[in-house]
Order: sequence, then structure tokens, then C-alpha cells
Amino acid sequence: MPFESRLRRSALVVSASLFGAFASSAIAGNDLPGQPYASYWFPSTILDWDPATDPDAPFNRGTIPLAPRFSNPDFNVNPHAHLDEARVQSLVAYAPTSFNPSQGSATIDYYATNYWQYMDQLVFWGGSAGEGLILAPNPTVIDAAHRNGVPVLGNVYLPPTAFGGQIQWVRDFVQHDANGVFPVADKMIQAAEYYGFDGWFINQETAGGDAQLASDMQAMLEYFQAHSNLKITWYDAMNATGGVGWQNQLDAQNQMFFQDGATLVSDNFFLNFNWTATRLSNSATLATSLGRSPYELYAGIDVESNGYNTSVNWNAVFPEGQPHVTSIGFYRPEWTYNASTSLSDFYARDNKFWVGQNGDPSNTTTTSNWKGVANYIPANSPITTVQWVTNFCTGQGHFYASAGTVFSTSDWNNLSLQDVLPTWRWIVRTSGAPLDVALDFDDAYFGGSSLLVSGTLDATNDVLLYETNLDVVSGTQLSVMFKPAQTGPTHMQVGYAFADAPTTFEYADTLDATSTDWQYVAIGLGAADAGRTLAAISLRFVDTGTPMPYQMRIGQIAVTADVEFPEPPKNVTVVEMHEIDAHAATVRLKWDASPSAIAYYDVEHYHPDGSLGTWLGATPNTAYFVGNLVRDGNEATSQIDVLAIGADFLMASPVASATVTWDHIFADGFDD
Repeated sequence: MPFESRLRRSALVVSASLFGAFASSAIAGNDLPGQPYASYWFPSTILDWDPATDPDAPFNRGTIPLAPRFSNPDFNVNPHAHLDEARVQSLVAYAPTSFNPSQGSATIDYYATNYWQYMDQLVFWGGSAGEGLILAPNPTVIDAAHRNGVPVLGNVYLPPTAFGGQIQWVRDFVQHDANGVFPVADKMIQAAEYYGFDGWFINQETAGGDAQLASDMQAMLEYFQAHSNLKITWYDAMNATGGVGWQNQLDAQNQMFFQDGATLVSDNFFLNFNWTATRLSNSATLATSLGRSPYELYAGIDVESNGYNTSVNWNAVFPEGQPHVTSIGFYRPEWTYNASTSLSDFYARDNKFWVGQNGDPSNTTTTSNWKGVANYIPANSPITTVQWVTNFCTGQGHFYASAGTVFSTSDWNNLSLQDVLPTWRWIVRTSGAPLDVALDFDDAYFGGSSLLVSGTLDATNDVLLYETNLDVVSGTQLSVMFKPAQTGPTHMQVGYAFADAPTTFEYADTLDATSTDWQYVAIGLGAADAGRTLAAISLRFVDTGTPMPYQMRIGQIAVTADVEFPEPPKNVTVVEMHEIDAHAATVRLKWDASPSAIAYYDVEHYHPDGSLGTWLGATPNTAYFVGNLVRDGNEATSQIDVLAIGADFLMASPVASATVTWDHIFADGFDD
């Protein structure tokens, strides 16, 4: 099968069978009554979609705004990486097209995308002839991407006839009236604006078109531009004849879908995979002649099958010592998850894919062809606003902790809860044996993971973690929540640097640990440093003079100013309850938002015997699906509490509650 056909074939496989791990979670979701799912449509069915009448629509809204982000030249840690040149687009399949749970599921097995700092755009890949062609991203992906400053695109897959494609679907897609109104485009604009994502990737690969159809497609793309602020990426397949012929470059056959005279047609252009150095160079020249940036062209790299073992002519895109030629687009970088044998194996593979085999973005020297994305692209950071907090939560876990207390011991995934993870993974500077730094899933302060530093401490270790752009005002403080392996001296200091002296780190001691439970240290920055900009955060582990086994867990790093006690949400309402059996149920909830700045809402099952409530999930949204309400004995009603977690994670609101009534009534321990 030709190389370019992998994109087409795999899109069908994604929807039909996907991967074992995804299939199991999809089946679990499909078994739950009332489970909301991510939206997908055919061109004809999207015309009937209305969020006011779609019962799943409220559960599919992303609520985290797209964060601004930056890359500070003073912290461009790799001499090969170029600022303000090439970008990275990732085409990722998270789950099947159909039966994709809206707000996570009860499994840790999930592709927790976490190297957002090297991406500039994410495409929510999927669609199939048998299910639907227009696929909206689920809100968990939108929230995680936006928190990291990465736009998210939904996907339109108009498949080849060999995989069920019908040219009538394409004609339905571009239908318009005499006034030039494109109703499918209007509905796609409505869906993106309602759900909160940023645009669409258009992949038209159905044969049988003509020049008129190509012209209609161009007009529809221009309609998108004129009637919305959405971003459009066009895939190199359909050409000016209306037929499908992969050019593997931008040329006279396909430029009409990129630029039409002075009119923008698509914001970005994904070049098919069989590009060459000459084709990329010619594409860049043509883009420039059209008044466009060559970095709006993405040279496709298919990593679905081999990941970082894929052969890539990197020098054609990123010639050493010269400006980048184009950007790059990865097709299916979730290979790092699909090929993994365990959670730790996934994180190791993901680090090698994005950072390189040395596991250090500042040192990508290797004889391997795959040097890691960090060799070419500097890390970007979204950390620009106080309050800023990370709990090192990846959006998945074997348990859920809140303020150091474990409220659930069940597996879960929900990328809406993912924090901004360290900018650099991992930069450890020492004259001795470097300590190991890793995301760890055995303990957490908030969420399901924390940062674990361990090994033999035989020399001072400096661990560079976060690039920031935070204005210090009166009352600003930098705080760390940590859990030592033993009491007494922690041998840990908190490091920070300011933009006016970026190479000079200042250090604050964490003093002695009074227990092996979570400890808190706060460093006041406002008094002496008001008016300065905090540019980086690090940790230092200080040489004791004698080599010693060492372990330190970091549960939270925060930069906060005025602490606010959050107000609770209001009007918590049970929309639906479905009893699975006499002891378990699912519940759809909604509520009115807290007026306070919050991180998200925790949803808990209150136990009247005074025992710790059971965590049922969390969301930044005001609608949530509870898939795991377990009845307390024979109680006739169950109370569900919703509380707002403050943006600084220091305070939680009072609870707002709703009550569900069980249909099954018990007498003397027997179901009547």
C-alpha cells in the first residue's frame, strides 16, 4: 500500500477497532447508562444538531480559555533549537469516533498528552465512513491543551472510496445557496464556538470530484475565514481538478486551498508524507511568494507504526546552521502510549520522542537519527499569570488525593485536571551522580501523581523545572509542598531567577522536616522584589558531605498573591439518575458556577456516618457525569456534594448538595 495511504487506512482503523486499551475503556463507557459521549456527525446530520436539544452537549464543553504562552531567549536551553521558526502540529487519536466518553473514564490507561510545550496545535484525529465524518474534540483534551496554550482542532475525514467514501458526502459538505451561505460550515462554526475549541482540520480524500467541486471547497474555506475566528488546516489531497492526488508539496495544483490572491483560504497546510528536501524548499519559496510564512506549512511525518524509530530526513526540514525550512506535523505521536507495556514505559517513550534519548532537552547530542523535538524546537511556557499552581498531576491516577488526603482508590483519567507539567524534563546539573527526577504515581498532594526525586546524593544537584513570566507584586509568594523520606534536614532549597538577572538563581532553604508527611514552605517575594518578573523556578539538593540515599517527593509548587476563599457553586441539580442495580447508579449533574476564580469542582459522595466522602470526579465545567455512585448500605437517598477548589489550591468552598433517591427499597436487608 502506498505510504500516503496510511493516513487514510489508519483513520478507518481508529474508529473500527483502535487499540486494546482504548477499546476496553470505550466498552466500559458504553455500558454505563446515561454516559455522555463526544460529538460526531455526517454532513447531513450536523445540520440537525442544536446544543439546546442535544442532552450530551453541556458535558462536551471545554471551559479553560486558551492561555498565552512565550519562550524566553534567555532560557533557550538547546543551542540547536530556533526561536520563532518551525512549529509542531500533532494529529492524535484518543479514542474511537463513537462511544468516546466526554469527561474521562474509570481507567488509568489513556494517552495523557504531556509535552505540550513543543506543540503549537493539536488535531483531534478520528472519523470513519461507518460512524461519522465530522469529529469534535472532547472537553478534557480542549482543557488540557488550552491550559498549556495549545489550540485544538476538530477533524473532518472525507474518506477514499476504498474505505467507504462517497462523493455525495463531499457535495453535501460544501452545499450552499445562491447567496453563498454554507450551512454545514455554519454548524461547524457553531459547534466549535459552543464547545470551545479552535478550528478544523479538513482531510478530503474522496475521489470523483471535478473542478467545480474544488472551487466550492475553496469557497467554503473562505467562508470559514469570513464568518469566524477559527483556524483551518488543509491536508494535501484534493487538488484544483477536484480529484485526489497527493502533491507532497505546496504547488500550483493545491495552492488554491492555501491562499487565493489576497484572500486567506487556510491558516495552515499539512503536506503529505512523501516530501523531499527539494519539495520542501520549493514549497517554502511558493508560500513566501504568496505572502505567507513557510512555517504555516507542516511537513507530515507518519510515526504511527515506529515512533522514534521512524526514518526522517530531518536536515531537509531543519538544516543545521540555517533557518528552518517549514514546520512539521506528526501523524499519531500517541505511538508512545500504544507501543508501551506499562505506565512507566509510556512516560519513558514519550520523553525519548519529544526530548531525545539523553532525557535532557539541553543535551540532545547523539548518533541516532532521532534527536528529539527539543533539538529543534524550544520549549514554550504558558505560565504568565498569578495565581499559578502545579500539583504535577498528569490527568490520570490509581487514586485521587485532595490536599494530601486520598478520597478515592479507583483508577481514573480526566485530562481536564492535568496541571502544567515541568517545562524541562529533565535538566539536572551536578558534579556527581545525578539524582533521578520523574513523575510518580504512588503518592500525590492533589490529583494522582507527584514529582519524585531520588537516588544517591553525593554532590549538589540543581534541577531546572519551570520557565515563567510572572510579575511580582506586594504579597506574592513562591511556595512548595513536599514530603521527605525522613525527618530532620531536607537538604533541599527552592531556586528562582528573575528576568533582569536570568543566569543568577537565588535559593531559599526548606529547613528541617518535622515529619514524613506533607510539609509546606512559603517564600515571600513581594517585599524585596515587587516590580520584577519571575523567570524560572528550580530546586537544589545540597551536598551533605557524605554520599547518602535520598528521596524527596514534591506535591505542589505555586506562585500566589492574594488568597481568596472561593464561594460555592449554586443550584446543584440532578438531571438524570440511572440505577445499574440496587447498589450502583450513574448520575448527570449540573450547577451554577461559583463567582470565584477556581481550579475546578470536586464532586463527592457524602457519608452520613461521618466517614471521609468518596470522590466521584472533578471538572472545571458546570455539568458532570458521575459513573460510579455506590450506595451506602440500604440508604434510601444519597447526598452528592459539589465544592469549588480555589485557583490557588489553598482553599475549598463550602459544599453545595443534591440528593438522589433510590428506586430499590430494602426491608430487613432484602430487596423488596
